Amino acid sequence: MGMSVIISAAAAEDAEQILKLQYLGYQPEAELYGDWAIEPLTQSLESLRTELTEQHVLVARLGDEVVGVVRGHVDAEGIGRIGRLVVHPRMQRHGLGGRLLEALERRMAEDSRPVTAYRLFTGHRSLGNLRLYARQGYRQTSVEQVSSRLSFVHLEKPVASELAATA
Repeated sequence: MGMSVIISAAAAEDAEQILKLQYLGYQPEAELYGDWAIEPLTQSLESLRTELTEQHVLVARLGDEVVGVVRGHVDAEGIGRIGRLVVHPRMQRHGLGGRLLEALERRMAEDSRPVTAYRLFTGHRSLGNLRLYARQGYRQTSVEQVSSRLSFVHLEKPVASELAATA
């Protein structure tokens, strides 16, 4: 690749690049489920800017380009809620999604609230996502039928004991 991918906290000026990457990254999901009205494709720039101030948002950069993003927050019960993991199509299958997940888990473990587990969800047909999450230690906890075409697979990963001891 030549350049190294650097993972860091997103900045306000990253919002437009993040939104464009999100739109690009969720096209295959929309096609898979036959639904182009999914929230990642309809999110406004203003809404994303608000998320940048309210959540942990990490980006992967290749030079000046944002090529990956993930966001999350720790809820009142100490659950690290992870969402919208997106990796640019040309950067997929190189471990970047796993690196972003691990970096976000570390960031949330440093949150002022202790984290007991990490949770996320994906569509039931999103087999690549399900394989990635399984490799990262996530296990299915439930399946929620959203519509006749879509079910969400909910997954959870307990906090590793060495992380829990330092939290």
